[in-house]
Amino acid sequence: MASFIIEGGHPLQGSITPQGAKNEALEVIAATLLTAEPVVMHNVPNILDVRNMISLLSKMGVRVCELGNNDWQFQAETLDDEYLGSDEFVQRCASLRGSILLLGPLLGRYHHACVAKPGGDQIGRRRLDTHFQGVKELGARFTYNEERHMYEIDAEHLQGTYMLLDEASVTGTANIIMAAVLAEGTTTIYNAACEPYIQQLCHMLNRMGARITGIASNRIVIEGVKELHGTEHTLLPDMIEVGSFIGMAAMTGSELTIRNVSYDNLGIIPEMFRRMGIRIERRNDDIYIPRHEHYEVESYMDGSIMSFSDAPWPGLTPDLLSVMLVVATQAKGSVLIHQKMFESRLFFVDKLIDMGAQIILCDPHRAVIVGHDHQFKLRGARMSSPDIRAGIALLIAALSADGTSMISNIEQIDRGYEDIEGRLSALGAHITRIH
Repeated sequence: MASFIIEGGHPLQGSITPQGAKNEALEVIAATLLTAEPVVMHNVPNILDVRNMISLLSKMGVRVCELGNNDWQFQAETLDDEYLGSDEFVQRCASLRGSILLLGPLLGRYHHACVAKPGGDQIGRRRLDTHFQGVKELGARFTYNEERHMYEIDAEHLQGTYMLLDEASVTGTANIIMAAVLAEGTTTIYNAACEPYIQQLCHMLNRMGARITGIASNRIVIEGVKELHGTEHTLLPDMIEVGSFIGMAAMTGSELTIRNVSYDNLGIIPEMFRRMGIRIERRNDDIYIPRHEHYEVESYMDGSIMSFSDAPWPGLTPDLLSVMLVVATQAKGSVLIHQKMFESRLFFVDKLIDMGAQIILCDPHRAVIVGHDHQFKLRGARMSSPDIRAGIALLIAALSADGTSMISNIEQIDRGYEDIEGRLSALGAHITRIH
């Protein structure tokens, strides 16, 4: 197990470029299973979850070739049927949250899949009902293997249909799309997720020969085709990294330029930070954050306390609430953070309270933060990262704190952030990895 040692209180200076989007990478890499032809991808982030996904595909029989820095080629000409039924495959899937995205393409092209309960973040229950119900409506049949704790899914014939999703699940929508592109007939998905990463997946599949309309809306229509072909695809920059760097700059009183952010795909993220009093300047496709001595949270028009809550796109992504919470600890004013989706994601705030933050955890979903307005700095502490987003929030807190902090279990941070200590050290951060 590795840890970070962070000496806080050092402002950052310079420019940083966000990595390719983690959540998009897992979707489009899984989609390479839908064709026997080569698929080339650019801007693939070199992070733990993505490396594990690529390794899993390689074990499955996909020919994987690293073309260069963040560029890969995948060719799923044939798969190893024996491996797909092995205990090792089930165990690997159980340890990787993104493995659930194999369900749709395996059913669509091979008509059979095995699904173990996937691992990942310690942020509470993350149900799979939307995935399962969607492919069931396309004609899949489920059998639960109690001895191996896994589902076996068969679909000799997938038939397009109309479905209304019970929630706008991003990975659920992705799985249903990938199963439906090779189904017979037309599939209509209503209440579909419409995040930029879903849009990217649809555009990539259309270049491969799929027929998908309604992209960027919550009503996606898919006309099934017989086969898909190879293509080339470039991933968007990671919007969660962009938001993390905005918060990091404000929290540490740093002057920072974030380059090549694909601004038009950031949605409401810049506006949410502006409501926290953070000045954001758009310079072409870059974001410039000037040094902040103070930042004051807005109030609502009636004078009530500002509230930030997660919502399906184009609302605020839940992955940034942990960052916004820690940034609020040094704002002028008070903020209510309402994390609706995951019941354990706010439990890391006890570590911030130990550092001197003024936070009231109302219940598993809500926390009130009273900002210090930089009058009192957080103090260094020993902490452990419970999940990716809490991990980066704790790192931001440590960078702004007085004294030295240690964050253990940083493998959670590695799952979502590429060489974070190297990139931040280049900006002036004092951060060291120890084993």
